[in-house]
Amino acid sequence: MVPDDPGAAGMTNREPAVTRAGAILRRIAGLGPRRLGIVSSAVAVLLVLAYVATRPLGGNGPVATIDPNAFYRVAAEQEGLQIGQRAPDFVGQSDNQEVRLTDLNGRPLSIAAFRGRPLWINFWATWCPPCQRETPDLRAAYEAHKVDGLALVSISIQEPADIVREYAIRYGLTYTIGLDTSAAIMRTYAVYGLPTHYFVDRDGVIRDRWYGPLNRDQIEQRIALISGGSGASPP
Repeated sequence: MVPDDPGAAGMTNREPAVTRAGAILRRIAGLGPRRLGIVSSAVAVLLVLAYVATRPLGGNGPVATIDPNAFYRVAAEQEGLQIGQRAPDFVGQSDNQEVRLTDLNGRPLSIAAFRGRPLWINFWATWCPPCQRETPDLRAAYEAHKVDGLALVSISIQEPADIVREYAIRYGLTYTIGLDTSAAIMRTYAVYGLPTHYFVDRDGVIRDRWYGPLNRDQIEQRIALISGGSGASPP
């Protein structure tokens, strides 16, 4: 059975974890001052290493939030691509070399391949709490509209293929997933936080954009816009 909410995964073993934590604290309480000092130093080093290993990449941008309903900023804020602008190809620059977006099997992805179809572009990461929270709605909306030609390209930022592939299999994701391991495509699309959404019409023109997670109603409004529905941008 496909899990509905990846953001809630792994939260069912809370009681055993508390029991283990209590046992560890009792052991620490029995240490002498010298050993306690050594343990405290080791814990401090581990906390620093954990922070460095898990903090989002992106330089000197605003401090990221772990609120699953918020916009998870990973770089300095910028204006982003404009509504009415033609969506650029999935190409960028990294170390002065051209980089093209690829799928989970290493095949290059091109914006031209989706011309004539309503296209939804989503920038995300498996470690991003708001991205996790909206995964079920992305999956449900795509499954409901793929018969009408909807294309969804979900671009993972700076993650290895095996981690993203495992996430996709675990949550039954069948839409196209791109790997932007160098963040080159993220820069092309002027993305500064996750998740970021661009909605592109059949002519390749950006009709709407959204910073942060979307719920199902908001998604449906934007799919209607790029599929030939109402010409007005949704709220």
